[in-house]
Amino acid sequence: MSVMSAIALFGIIWFLVLFIVLPIRLETQAETGEVEPGTPASAPSDAKIVQKFKIVTVVAVALWCVAAAVLISGLLTLESIDFFQEWRESY
Repeated sequence: MSVMSAIALFGIIWFLVLFIVLPIRLETQAETGEVEPGTPASAPSDAKIVQKFKIVTVVAVALWCVAAAVLISGLLTLESIDFFQEWRESY
């Protein structure tokens, strides 16, 4: 795996984990009763984004290590997940 592939894989995993973690423990302005004028009631009252970024980074590094190890070891290759190979060969 090249350096750019490793960086791209980490970025994809990081953003995937971010979108999973963002709604966890989210308190909306409606739930806290402090709706700011001009914002929807469903907007977060305190997003705690720095804390979530730290959690996302730790989880993403762990998942990236597993994914990189699987790809580098050769357990998973493009040929092993090519489900359309039989279909292409039959036509």
